[in-house]
Amino acid sequence: MSTNTAFGQIADREKGLNRRLTAGQMSMIAIGGAIGTGLFLGSKFAIGFAGPSVILSYAIGGVIALLLMGCLAEMTVAHSTSGSFGAYAEHYISPLAGFLVRYSYWSCIVLVVGADVTAVGEYMGFWFPDVPGWLWMVLFSGALIFVNAMSVKTFGTVEYWFSTIKVSAIIAFIVLGAYVVWGNPQYGAQHYTAHGGFMPNGAWGMWVAVIISIFSYLSIEMIAVAAGEAENPEAAVKKAFRATMARLVIFYLLTLSLIVAIVPWNQPSEGSPFVAVMQAVNIPFAAGVINFVVLVAALSAMNSMLYITTRMMFSLSCAGHAPKALGKLSSRGTPLGALALSSSGVAVAVVLKVLYPANSFTLMMAISMFGAMFTWMMIFVTHWFFRRAWEAAGNARLSFRMAGFPFLTLLGALAMLAIMMTTWFTDVFKMTLIFGIPFLGLLVLWYALVFRGKTADAQAESNSL
Repeated sequence: MSTNTAFGQIADREKGLNRRLTAGQMSMIAIGGAIGTGLFLGSKFAIGFAGPSVILSYAIGGVIALLLMGCLAEMTVAHSTSGSFGAYAEHYISPLAGFLVRYSYWSCIVLVVGADVTAVGEYMGFWFPDVPGWLWMVLFSGALIFVNAMSVKTFGTVEYWFSTIKVSAIIAFIVLGAYVVWGNPQYGAQHYTAHGGFMPNGAWGMWVAVIISIFSYLSIEMIAVAAGEAENPEAAVKKAFRATMARLVIFYLLTLSLIVAIVPWNQPSEGSPFVAVMQAVNIPFAAGVINFVVLVAALSAMNSMLYITTRMMFSLSCAGHAPKALGKLSSRGTPLGALALSSSGVAVAVVLKVLYPANSFTLMMAISMFGAMFTWMMIFVTHWFFRRAWEAAGNARLSFRMAGFPFLTLLGALAMLAIMMTTWFTDVFKMTLIFGIPFLGLLVLWYALVFRGKTADAQAESNSL
């Protein structure tokens, strides 16, 4: 049996979702997830660690993201299903690997949804300081949950326009920033070395900032999940991969280069570095305009992540690793039960916002990062197994192939392992492993006690057919 035929048994479990997303929508969905709070707010913390060398930090993160997308695109061209990298890990490594990847990623993104909606509450406080933040969190969450419940086409349309606003704002920022730097001698490359050098906190500070860059690039993998509902998966994936990576690298590196060229890295900023730039060049109404953009960015990221967590829980249900009710589809082809459970991060965020209003965002970000890093590492590992199995089975050469196999695939896996280990040696991100390792251990125990025998029986039944 070929690997493609064997994988079809997994894909058949996940049938029923409507294929309504275009290539353009898929590209904007991926950008919508990756250009969000990580760029507009998280970059402030990255600059604090790395100084001007944050440009190098995000370049390293961009290379890792590029390798990841190459691996994912190849596997997605071969198998387009909403279970995506979770389904690939199940088939090409083991059912346990698929279980761990799906649940780690699902829990991570659920918490990131909570972090984004927490940021929404803080942004609305700019205009309405006397209104409790949790009220805005509930109102905006309800609206986006409704959008995701309607249909994948509605979701794709809303996310396309959210992302269009963000991309337009970044392009305008790049043009304005370039004009300011070009026309004013007080701004420019001299800021890269004038305040303690290019690496004021050494190579270690630059490397720690790579952690934040990975968090910023998180959700580009959404393209692979969305391919399960694309009109023409193979063409859409290839087009979205090339367009998304080019835009992301250009947007991130250019914006960060301009930020540190205009505002000295050691000049404190209470909010987004984008606001600091606007204030430095005396742009009228800068704070309000940027606050609107970062609000849209947070809503866009939250909308995308509600979508992807819902599809991952749907895949878990189809695999028998979650209640069957979570895999049922509405008349519009939406897994409403999976959406309801995947919205739980909003409830967690609201509770934390009420109990710990000052630290709720950073706490949710730290504990969510383990699932993201573990999933990225496992995508590289899965690709190594995938390529070997695909070629050993004598399958036809794919129209899209990751270059540099196996060296670049293994390089990506080792880089993610090194970044995960780095979190232990930082005060800010130490909670990542403190939370993540026990969580992974509990998942393994849960699988061994509840699902191991069921999975073996299902495999035996499948092999006998």
